[in-house]
Amino acid sequence: MLTSTTLSAPARPEALTELADLLPLLRELNDLKRGRVAGREGSLTEQLFARAWAALVAGHNPTTVALRETAWALTGLRLPGYDEPLLTSLDLTPAEATQTLHSALRDAAKPLAEELIASVTQGADFQTTSLAAPLPAFVGQLAQQPRAGATHPGQPRIMLWPPESHADHCALVAVYGVLLSPTFGADPGEAFLTGLAHHLHNAALPDPGYAGDELLGTRLPGLMARATAQALEQLPEGVRPVVTAALDRTRVVDAPAARAFHAADVFDRVLEMAWHDQSAQFRLHQALGDLNIVHAGFTQQFHQQVLTAAGLLPVT
Repeated sequence: MLTSTTLSAPARPEALTELADLLPLLRELNDLKRGRVAGREGSLTEQLFARAWAALVAGHNPTTVALRETAWALTGLRLPGYDEPLLTSLDLTPAEATQTLHSALRDAAKPLAEELIASVTQGADFQTTSLAAPLPAFVGQLAQQPRAGATHPGQPRIMLWPPESHADHCALVAVYGVLLSPTFGADPGEAFLTGLAHHLHNAALPDPGYAGDELLGTRLPGLMARATAQALEQLPEGVRPVVTAALDRTRVVDAPAARAFHAADVFDRVLEMAWHDQSAQFRLHQALGDLNIVHAGFTQQFHQQVLTAAGLLPVT
């Protein structure tokens, strides 16, 4: 099991240079914001956000929640929306279902250190976590609250589509924090909870972006404090101090979990922009050639004939 003990050693001097090795996985995880499955409300990351808060409100250990949800996120890269109840309802044995999900997790997590892969695998519980009733109101509000997009003082806002929600962003920052925690010698539960909670104020405050923050000026800290207090009041008394401590870490950068959080936060903000850049540059030849969207199978030749006749494939 991955614990604060196994990850609390100081970061090695060369650790920051290894962040580039993790970047492809972080970039792939960013796509979970745009993934959905039938019968479940919200994106895959919004579902993760709600599950995590449900578990925390129910008194689960933050590190346990962090490992389980990180495992879910990684598994979702290969088998989005799959869990043991689904697979066993379609006649897989429990052992086969678990093996299938663990295989997906390990395949997605190949770039990670073996210790982290093994720890996350062992900590994974692939039973669907039932949501506590009722969830704090801020959980649903943050799923409805869109991020500002790209803003700068004195310039028009650049609207990006589809917009990510604050639940999307917070969920990904939380998962990134777990994956980055070995680099910074951080407790994965602390890094995860800091990412999960860092936009509680946006449950009440619409996001005006950098431009709006500058316009609000000296009024902004007070507005954020009062909006955050409203959200904290929705939590059980036993959970409130842990979340408050997580929010305190967002205001420093010299603690291991704070560093893991701030690195995760900036990665998610920039990788979201990178996705929009990649999406805008996507071309048909990539789907037909690089990604082989007309893939091998008994219909491939017929499909190719149809597309060639229509002029969508070159005559060979």
